[in-house]
Amino acid sequence: MSDLLLTGYLWFKAFHIISVIAWMAGLFYLPRLFIYHNDARKSETIQIETFRIMERRLLKAIMNPAMVSSWIFGLLMIAADVIDWSMIWPWIKIAMVLGMTWFHMWCGKQRKLFENGRQKYETRTYRYMNEVPTLFMVVIVFMAVVEPF
Repeated sequence: MSDLLLTGYLWFKAFHIISVIAWMAGLFYLPRLFIYHNDARKSETIQIETFRIMERRLLKAIMNPAMVSSWIFGLLMIAADVIDWSMIWPWIKIAMVLGMTWFHMWCGKQRKLFENGRQKYETRTYRYMNEVPTLFMVVIVFMAVVEPF
């Protein structure tokens, strides 16, 4: 089994990178949609229904599958046993991926609140939260590529 995982490692890595790119695109875009949606609710325009549809489709058709496939291919790479777990960088990367997964779940919760017209934050909060995935991404990339610790 280990040989099979090691043989497929580069394929797992390629599919992992593709999945992460799709996931990150959604994590960057969905909070931006929340900002526009929050601003549109003040005028009660027909745009609100459009934002609901866009948010739902983005989360369910792109972000959820991309997150799941990112996790699957990441775990397959871990199973290939090429990581030196005595170093600190893989542990930091895992912590950041868990943080990014938490943020994904937070976005999912916010989407449901928006869909029901019960969002609880002002636009400013969504603007701040829009920066969160960038912070996770920067740390993850440095840990995975540079392996500094």
